[in-house]
Amino acid sequence: MADDIGSTVPRRQLGRALKELRAQAQMTLDGAAEALHCSRQKMWRIESGLGPVRPLDVRFMCELYGATRDLSDALTNLAAETKAKGWWHSYGNAVPDWFELYVGLEQTASHLRGYDESLVNGLFQTPDYTRGVYVNRPNMPVDELEDVLEVRRRRQSLLHRVRPKAPRYDSILLESVLLRCIGGPAVLIEQLRHLLTVTELPNVSVRVLPLAMGAQYGALTGTFMMLDFPPGNRRTTDPSVVYSESLTGALYLDRPEELAAYETAWSSLESLALDEGQSRRLIIKVIEEVHHG
Repeated sequence: MADDIGSTVPRRQLGRALKELRAQAQMTLDGAAEALHCSRQKMWRIESGLGPVRPLDVRFMCELYGATRDLSDALTNLAAETKAKGWWHSYGNAVPDWFELYVGLEQTASHLRGYDESLVNGLFQTPDYTRGVYVNRPNMPVDELEDVLEVRRRRQSLLHRVRPKAPRYDSILLESVLLRCIGGPAVLIEQLRHLLTVTELPNVSVRVLPLAMGAQYGALTGTFMMLDFPPGNRRTTDPSVVYSESLTGALYLDRPEELAAYETAWSSLESLALDEGQSRRLIIKVIEEVHHG
């Protein structure tokens, strides 16, 4: 299990606990950073769960915030777990720093809800489709592309996972995703057939949003993934996260107002998308059209 989640869960738990202690002590992030003789950026990264944390730093923070000895000991021990490495850390440039957190979150989520408007999501991509996505990337070494393919394969295995239980994945694709000829007609047909195959998994739902629906809320959000997490050991649940990716980085949104906005967007997409049966028939129709194209 440690290899599956790495340090993602303890980093998030520790960050939330320290942020709550700071709020209870009525200290700002800048004030705490100044008192601890460190940068605001370092404090923000710790509270956001974005990196490993030294136990000594946690001890100093707990003293500053007036935490009890028992809580200070518990959080200091938790800090030691923030250095654990998941399997994805061994793939170098194939997993950029800003993407590492997402892979860890994906591995621990119990429910994924994704809207894609440009490409088939990585969890569904065939190797040749992925090659087609990266074919125009300048100066990409061959071994790095092979690492990308292996990372895709390992990520995709979570949909078939037995323990811990595989997450539920509800996917909505804009119709144009089915029509974009990545890698050529043969590659696209193979990809669409694979998409039909994954819809047979009991934990996977794929629905298509027709272009004929016109303007819809998803046009404002762009591609995004919502991740929900299972209850923790103490009946606490990690807060949901919305992930939105760009070419050079990503946004991780978890404020209540941000989550509420994306919940509204998701409800809008669900209300406009074809049902699963209609979506399968549309995918089959596109396959036939490309084949005879």
